[in-house]
Amino acid sequence: MKRNQSPCIDVCDFSGPKGWCLGCGRTREECHTWKGMKPYDKNTLQKALKKRMVKIKTLHSEKD
Repeated sequence: MKRNQSPCIDVCDFSGPKGWCLGCGRTREECHTWKGMKPYDKNTLQKALKKRMVKIKTLHSEKD
């Protein structure tokens, strides 16, 4: 069975919109609860993270 690996890339900068990490898109709370989350919840969050990262990159590129 495939395991859901953490989306963390060791950036850990929570200055994104709504406190999202600039590296993975998660909030601090989502990072802390990741290991205890059920696979369905991790998959749901992974889909949300993709959208968050697009938003973070868009906002970041507008600042430059």
